[in-house]
Amino acid sequence: MRILLVEDDAEVGRFVRKGLQEAGHTVEHAQNGRDGLFMAASEGFDLLVLDRMLPGGVDGVRLVETLRTQGNHTPVLFLSALAGVDERVKGLKAGGDDYLVKPFAFAELLARVEALGRRPAVDAPATRLRVADLELDLLSRTVTRGGRKIDIQPREFRLLEHLMRHAGQVVTRTMLLEKVWDYHFDPQTNVIDVHVSRLRQKLDKGFDKPLIHTVRNAGYMIRGEA
Repeated sequence: MRILLVEDDAEVGRFVRKGLQEAGHTVEHAQNGRDGLFMAASEGFDLLVLDRMLPGGVDGVRLVETLRTQGNHTPVLFLSALAGVDERVKGLKAGGDDYLVKPFAFAELLARVEALGRRPAVDAPATRLRVADLELDLLSRTVTRGGRKIDIQPREFRLLEHLMRHAGQVVTRTMLLEKVWDYHFDPQTNVIDVHVSRLRQKLDKGFDKPLIHTVRNAGYMIRGEA
């Protein structure tokens, strides 16, 4: 594995790095939290081994919390002299996957490292939805069909996103009222039909195959096949 070790104690850092390298791993070493965060966020690692208490204005807990908010789910093993239950819980709740108290036997460290390495990778959340030649980008909030950008309003975007997340399935009017309009009652209006009609015109204009279909007495469905 490619491992990032963030440890400010030079002696501990040399000891851990040497042992992990002898076990066949590639190890990069940062000696403060700021450098560790930069490396973890900008490079690809299979595992992070972090000291809890770090110089540089970013301690281990803050480092992990920052990575998790960025969507980085690289496994983290904390090393710390803070042995109390509350401290261990704090580290794990921040996003750590394991916690090893100093002083430790290297054999135990290696066993924990290898156990984390055996865990299946966590898939990153999808940032794009596709149905046939229609694509919705959740990050840039843009919609394209056949490579051509389609301008839609925020409510239309939410409507299309919900339909695409349930592609091939019937989405009822009640579901759309709750998920797109945040209504938990029927306002007895044709607001959904109007928005679907507008969205359909924008998506299908200039294309042979319609994507949004009305399912009589049920709701709507988006699908790529006719």
